[in-house]
Amino acid sequence: MTTSYPSTSVEAREEVGRSVCVLSYKPLEIDKIIKSVSDDGAGATALFIGTTRNSYQGKIVTRLEYQAYSKLAIKTMTDIIRTAHQSVTRSTHYPTHATVPSIISCAVHHRLGTVPVGDPSIVIAVSSPHRKEAFVACEQILEEVKQKAQIWKREYYEGEKEEEAEWKANSN
Repeated sequence: MTTSYPSTSVEAREEVGRSVCVLSYKPLEIDKIIKSVSDDGAGATALFIGTTRNSYQGKIVTRLEYQAYSKLAIKTMTDIIRTAHQSVTRSTHYPTHATVPSIISCAVHHRLGTVPVGDPSIVIAVSSPHRKEAFVACEQILEEVKQKAQIWKREYYEGEKEEEAEWKANSN
């Protein structure tokens, strides 16, 4: 099966301070993503791995396909990380005048192209001095990427013609 992708759905990478956003046609390397946010000052690293499941609404899923308007999607993803850095409040373990950040580093990697059942399509890792901030930021980033990033998926089901597979907005 040869699939051609629009010229706007290309690999992209953008860094925001110590954080990074990536769109890639290559399989996501979870260990490398975790390592990319590691820091000696981190007391916690929260991780979310979204995988292609084998069924949806009673249908057997054979694979997903993702496309993006990459230039805009990567900008949207970096804006989401900036917002998380600013909006996730610091733990009560530190006084309000402390210079310790609530988030140390974030990594958001999203697959493009064909993603087989069981493979990750999105990986989000967040390091923080404390677990609460890491979990809150990880979930916030996930929900906003799904709501705002210019990424679309196409679901393929067993027994259905490939040309009938529908494109869906990347949403909740």
